Amino acid sequence: MPEEEQPLEKMQSNALAEGVRSIDKTHKEQIQASWYRCEQFGLEHGSRPDFASLPRGELHDLLDQHRSLLETTENEVLPYYENILSNSACMIVLADRQGHVLNTWGQPRFGTASEHGLVGGNQWSEIGVGTNAIGTALITGQAIQVGRDEHYLRANRFMVGSASPIYNTQNDLVGVLDISSDAYLPQDHTFGMVKLMSLSVENRLIFSAFQQAHFILSFNTNVTSLDSHWSGILVLDENGTIVSANRRAEVVLARDLALLNIRQIFDIEMREIKHHPASLPLKLLALGRYQFYVKVIPPVQQIMRVPDFRQGSGYVPPTPENNKNTMKNNFEDLSDTKQEEVDSAPHNVPPNVIPLAELQHGDPHVERLIKQAHKIMEKDIPILIHGETGAGKEIFVRSLHYHSSRRQEMLVAVNCAAIPAELVESELFGYEKGAFTGAQNKGSIGLIRRAHRGTLFLDEIGEMPMAVQSRLLRVLQERVVTPLGSTEVYPVDIKLISATNRALKTEVKDGRFRQDLYYRISGLNIELPPLRKRHDKVKLIAYLHARLSQEEPSPPLSDTMLALLEKHPWPGNMRQLAHTLKVGMAMADGDELEEWHLPDDFFDDLMMSPPESTEVSVDSVATEPLEQLIPRLLSEYKGNVSQTAKAAGVSRNTVYKYTKLKTPN
Repeated sequence: MPEEEQPLEKMQSNALAEGVRSIDKTHKEQIQASWYRCEQFGLEHGSRPDFASLPRGELHDLLDQHRSLLETTENEVLPYYENILSNSACMIVLADRQGHVLNTWGQPRFGTASEHGLVGGNQWSEIGVGTNAIGTALITGQAIQVGRDEHYLRANRFMVGSASPIYNTQNDLVGVLDISSDAYLPQDHTFGMVKLMSLSVENRLIFSAFQQAHFILSFNTNVTSLDSHWSGILVLDENGTIVSANRRAEVVLARDLALLNIRQIFDIEMREIKHHPASLPLKLLALGRYQFYVKVIPPVQQIMRVPDFRQGSGYVPPTPENNKNTMKNNFEDLSDTKQEEVDSAPHNVPPNVIPLAELQHGDPHVERLIKQAHKIMEKDIPILIHGETGAGKEIFVRSLHYHSSRRQEMLVAVNCAAIPAELVESELFGYEKGAFTGAQNKGSIGLIRRAHRGTLFLDEIGEMPMAVQSRLLRVLQERVVTPLGSTEVYPVDIKLISATNRALKTEVKDGRFRQDLYYRISGLNIELPPLRKRHDKVKLIAYLHARLSQEEPSPPLSDTMLALLEKHPWPGNMRQLAHTLKVGMAMADGDELEEWHLPDDFFDDLMMSPPESTEVSVDSVATEPLEQLIPRLLSEYKGNVSQTAKAAGVSRNTVYKYTKLKTPN
C-alpha cells in the first residue's frame, strides 16, 4: 500500500516509533524527522492548522480528570515563575498527553485566541498542526524548542515554542508544559526555564503522592540548592526501599533506582535516616565516590510502627485451640456466632497492628469500648469514633480490622481532610475506563470498591464536602457504587468505621453536616479518651516504650522518667508520645532515658501547660463551634498558634482559617 494511503492510526503509530528512535538525535535531526512525519501525514506548508477542538462537555470531563495536574501546576509551581508572566509577552501552556490544551497563563502579543489557537480544548498534535513544540515534545518524549521557521506550517511561524514533557510517579508521560512567545523576543533562557518548570511539576506530584507516609530524600551537590527544583528526589518506605524517584535523581546517579535499598546508593542505613533531624543536612557519599548534601523529609503522617519478631523463620505459632483459649481469657464475654472464626486469627498480622488485649492496660472505660467495638465488628452496624487528633484512632481501627472476620480483605483508610475537595468524589467512588476523552489511565476502582468485603475507615469525616456527603449517603443506603462518568452500578460489602474530632451533632445543627448521613454512620458511638485522661497512662507509656525498644534497644524507663512523662499534658496524644520516645531513645543510644535526651518541645509543653483550674474544658472543645472556639483559645493562649491548635485538636492551618491571622510564608 502506498504511504499516502496508509490508515491514519498506522501513520500515528509509525510517528511514535520514529519519535522513540529520535531520542539521541541532534536538534536539527529532530526537526527534520518531524518534518518527514508531517509529509507522511499529508500536510503541506500552506495547510491550515486542524486543532480538532473538543466540545465543551468533553473538555469539562478532561479538566476534571487532570485536576490534580492542573492544580499542582497553577498553585504550587507557577507562583515561582511569576516574573515570566509579568516581564514578557508570552503564554505558558499546559497540555495533556494527547496535546489537548488544558489551560494557559499569561498574555501574548501575537494576536487573538482565534488566531494563535492556544486555547482550552485545542489539540496541538503533529498530525493536525505540524511540527510544533507541544506535539513534537510528546512524540519524542524530550524537551524541544521549535523556532519560528522550524514550524512545518507557515501559519504557526509567528512564534517560538519551548516545551518539556511531564512524567508521573510511574514514569508515564502525562502532559507537557510549553512557553510560546513572539518570535522576535529573545529566547536565551526560555528553553531552560520550561525544562525546570516541568521538573518542578513532577517533583510536586511526587510529594503529593508520597509525602503523607514515606520518607523523602532531596540531594544536591551544593547545600544551598537542596530545596531547588534541580535536586534529586528519592522516596523511601519504612525499610529504606526506593519506591519512587524523580528523573533528576536517575540522571545524576546514572542508574536504575527502582526498588534498590538506600544503603546501595548512600553510605547510610535507614535506621539513621529515621532519627535524623529534618532541618539538618547530611554530607554523604553516593555509590562510594560522589559527595552529595542530603536533606531528610520525614512523613507528614507519623505512624507508629514496631517490629514483629513472629515474622522470623524460627517462630512456632500456637495451635488454633490454644490461640482460642488465649483470646477467651482476654475477652470472656465476646461470644457470638462468628467468634470462633475471629479467634483463629492469622499470626502473621502486619507489624503495625497492636493486639486488642494490649490496647488498654487497666483503664475500665477503654476496656469496655474495645469489647463493644469488637462485637459490633461482626454486625452490620457502623462505628463512629470520637477523639482528639493523635489519640490513636487509626491504631484502634487497624486492630479491630485484623481481629475480625474481614481480616483477609483490605482495610482502606481515608483521611477526608487530606484530600482536596475537588478530588474527593473521584478518589472515593472512582471513575470508569473510557469515561474521559484522551484519558491515559485505565479508570480507577475508587477507595470504596477497594474496601469491598473489608473495612472502610473514613477519618476526619466532618471535613467531607456536602456534595460528597450526599453521594456517600446513597452508597450506604443502597450498597452500590456508581463511578464518575458511568451508569454502571457495583455492589459493595463494607464495614464502615468513621472518626472525627468534631462534635458532629453541632455540625448538623449548624448545617455543616447532613443529619441523615450522621444517623447512617453513628451506629455505635465510642469516645476514645485523650492520653492525659487515661487511667492507665503510666502502664501505657511503659508498654509503648517496651515495644519501641524492640527496634531501638533501651533499658526500661526509670521511676523518675515515668513520673515526668506522666505529668506531661500530651496535647498531641499518642502520636506525640511515640515521637518523643523515639527521639529520646535515639539520643540515649542504648543508655537509660534521661531528661536531657528528650526534645525541647517536650519541656515547652510541660511549662506552658495551664494550671489545672484554668485547663481548657474538653467538653467545651467538643461542642463549641470552631469559629468561636479557636478565637477564644487563641486569646487564652496569648496568641500561641501551636498551643491553640493542640487544645482544639485541629491543625495550625485550621487556626489560621478561623482567625484573621495571616498564614506564614
